[in-house]
Amino acid sequence: MSSATLDRLSGTIVLAGAGKMGSALMTGWLAQGLDPTRIAVIEPRPSDDIRALGARGVTLNPAAGDFGAVAALVLAVKPQMFGEAATVLRPFVQASTLVLSIMAGTTITSIANACGGNVVRAMPNTPAAIGRGITVAVADRNVGADQRALAGALLAATGAFEWLDDESLMDSVTAVSGSGPAYVFLLAEELARAGVAAGLPAELAAKLARETVAGSGELLHRSDLDAATLRQNVTSPGGTTAAALGVLMGEDGFKPLLERAVAAATKRSKELAK
Repeated sequence: MSSATLDRLSGTIVLAGAGKMGSALMTGWLAQGLDPTRIAVIEPRPSDDIRALGARGVTLNPAAGDFGAVAALVLAVKPQMFGEAATVLRPFVQASTLVLSIMAGTTITSIANACGGNVVRAMPNTPAAIGRGITVAVADRNVGADQRALAGALLAATGAFEWLDDESLMDSVTAVSGSGPAYVFLLAEELARAGVAAGLPAELAAKLARETVAGSGELLHRSDLDAATLRQNVTSPGGTTAAALGVLMGEDGFKPLLERAVAAATKRSKELAK
């Protein structure tokens, strides 16, 4: 099943948690043609936007017996709330239900023990909110081809999508792409601050940094060239960029710094795993 076939879905998608990421997923499903009457949302504190979807046919805070087959239960609750939420959510899980989790640090085994079902664990990132996310997923061994296809269709509605076979690598995925947007935003933040230190007005420095990071990201997205080649294309021998890269690529530059940062995030993800 591709994202283009969500409009032919049989059964209901139950979304548990309609925060930023859960809402981004649902927006993607609707954009891909999923019938709103096929969506049920469990959210104790729904936003006005979520309440408004009720007028389009989305069911808000249903009971487990309010509809028939549950094709998928999508877990978008905060990991620390999952233990409490699982008792409410388990009645929605039937023998054929896909349980798709986007909770950080929560293992397939923990999810299966708490909810049952056929579990796929995924890690999206915040650019999903504009359809430019990247999600990596790993499936339990009992997940069949049709449910893998359904999981892929639901996740690909917010951007690029990849499968993993080894769940232990999800900690590294979390460190690189899950946390990665924060690293990019920090780059824009610190580039603006460096511009101010070099004498630029703060407002101009912030705009230059923001547009440079955003534009470079879009160029990287559209180009067939890899990041290293694009970097080299900007760099003239003996020029200003080369002088800056001499610092950024030095002994204490980006490479060892990002290696330590990703290692720290990976370590923390393993610590949070349950």
